[in-house]
Amino acid sequence: MREYKKDIAANESHKRHRWVPITLNILAWIGLVVVWYVVITLFMDTPKEHKLRHSTDELRAEYNTLSAYYDELSQVMDNVIDRDINVFRKLFEANPYDLNSEYNNQRYELELGLSGMDNKELSATFDERLRKAEEMFNELNSSHEDIIYVYSHDNTSHSIDYIPSIQPINNSQLTLLAAGKKSLINPFHRTMQEHHGVDYLIPEGTPVFATANGRVESLSEKNSTHGKAIIIDHGNGYKTSYSHLLDIRKKVGDKVSRGDIIALSGNSGLSFAPHLHYEVIYNDTRVDPVHYFFMELNPEEYQRIIRIATSSMQSFD
Repeated sequence: MREYKKDIAANESHKRHRWVPITLNILAWIGLVVVWYVVITLFMDTPKEHKLRHSTDELRAEYNTLSAYYDELSQVMDNVIDRDINVFRKLFEANPYDLNSEYNNQRYELELGLSGMDNKELSATFDERLRKAEEMFNELNSSHEDIIYVYSHDNTSHSIDYIPSIQPINNSQLTLLAAGKKSLINPFHRTMQEHHGVDYLIPEGTPVFATANGRVESLSEKNSTHGKAIIIDHGNGYKTSYSHLLDIRKKVGDKVSRGDIIALSGNSGLSFAPHLHYEVIYNDTRVDPVHYFFMELNPEEYQRIIRIATSSMQSFD
C-alpha cells in the first residue's frame, strides 16, 4: 500500500514537471510574438500607415515651401514699406504718421488703467461708459427719426438724390484719399494752413463723378489757383466743388445726376501733383466731405476712411 502511494506521488510529480517546459515554450512563443509585433510596429508600416506617413511628409514639404514664400513676401513688403517711407520723406520732408501705433498706445494705456482698478472702480467706470453710450445712442436715434420725418414730409425739396453722398471718384479700396479737411502743411509755402476739402491722389485723366443731382453753377479757367474747376449747385443749400481738372465735360446750366462723369482729373492750377481737390459746401460753409460718403460706405469703411483722413499731414494744393 505504501509503495502504491509512492507510485501515485511520483506520477503526479512527473506530470507537474512535464508541464513546466510546455509552459516555458508557450511563454517563449508569446514573447517572440510580442517582440515581432513591436518590431513590425516600429519599423514596418501597414499600407494605411504608409499612406498617412507620406501624406504628412507632403504637408510638411508644402508647409516649408509656403514658409519660405511667406518669408520672401515679408522681405519684399519690408522693402516696399522702406521705399514708401523714403518717397514720403522726399516729398513732404517728414516721417509718415503711424496711426496704428497711436491706436495701440491708446489701447495699452486703457488696459493699464483698468488693470490698476479694484472691482468697485471697474464697476463705476463701466457704468459711466455705458451711460455715455446710451446718451450717444439716444442722440443718434433722435437724429435718425428727424431725418426720416423730414424726408417723408417733403420729398421734393429734401430728396436724398440732391445730397452729395458718394465719393467723386472710384475709390472702393479706400486707398486714394491723400489729405483730409483740417490744418495741413501747404506744399508751396511750407506752413500750416486750413485745408477746406479732401485730396485724392490719382493719375491725370481719371473720371470724376457728380456726387448728387444738380445743375452746373460755374466753371473756372486753367489760370486760376484751382486750375480748371467746376461747381455744382444741388439745391437745399448744398454745393460741391471739383478742382485741378484736366478736362471738363459739362457746361454752365447743364443738369447732372449722381454718378455722371463731369470731368477728368488733372494737375492744373496751383497743384503739387496730379490730384482731385473735392469740397462740399452747405449754406455757404465748407464742411468735411468725408461725412458725406454714407451712401457707399459701411460703418467699418467709414471708420477706416476717417482714420485715413486724420492721418494726412500735407495737402497737394
